[in-house]
Amino acid sequence: MTAEPFISLRSVRKVYRSKGAEFLAVSDVTMDITEGELVALVGPSGCGKTTVLKILAGLHGADGGTIKIGNAKTPFDPARDIGMVFQQALLLKWRTILDNVLLPAEIVGLPMKAARERARGLLKMVGLAGYEDKYPQQVSGGMQQRTAIARAFIHDPKLILMDEPFGALDALTREQMNLEMLRIWRESGKTIIFVTHSIQEAVFLGSHCAVLTAGPARMAEYFPIELPFPRALPIKTTDEFGAYARRIYARLGLSA
Repeated sequence: MTAEPFISLRSVRKVYRSKGAEFLAVSDVTMDITEGELVALVGPSGCGKTTVLKILAGLHGADGGTIKIGNAKTPFDPARDIGMVFQQALLLKWRTILDNVLLPAEIVGLPMKAARERARGLLKMVGLAGYEDKYPQQVSGGMQQRTAIARAFIHDPKLILMDEPFGALDALTREQMNLEMLRIWRESGKTIIFVTHSIQEAVFLGSHCAVLTAGPARMAEYFPIELPFPRALPIKTTDEFGAYARRIYARLGLSA
């Protein structure tokens, strides 16, 4: 029996309107996501990936199609069940690493004693045990982004939305964060949608890959990435990895 989708999008469309003009940002996005998957949403810069993420987050309404999040097994409350990570960590410089992680818990009114214990556990999970009392300016960019990831998990959301979270990092730090991302996802079991314009990153991270065309965004293909877990960096040199990368290149019209 096929599992009921946790997220279902059907022919989703989005039009931006400004001063009487219309701009079609998303023309047709359809996909089903099962609970616990890490879906890499890949496409050219400016193609509408972030718009799709904002629609899923409830920050934008769609102008067509249907969106369903949650199922009989896992009911969904958008105000409580979404965690977000952006390209910039967006940490408050006057709050310690621990207190930055605790911010969503304060906003939703969680019991703070339990939240503080959970925050320490999350910082350990992202490799920041011992840095709780540091301030953002005292740690590296990669550490700041790990803090942002821990912050997204603090209120135990069912869905994590990540908008090019490693795009501002140097290449070596980004590779390390990819490894950390896979470990965190496997340990947490969360459903994650990870926006990227890097084809290599999409193949390495995704249990599934959604390929969007140049804007207005249209779903070119949505498919599973059947590479074994756990994944290590040398998998990028394999023929199987290369085949998935070439498949995405072709869907984007970038093949030779």
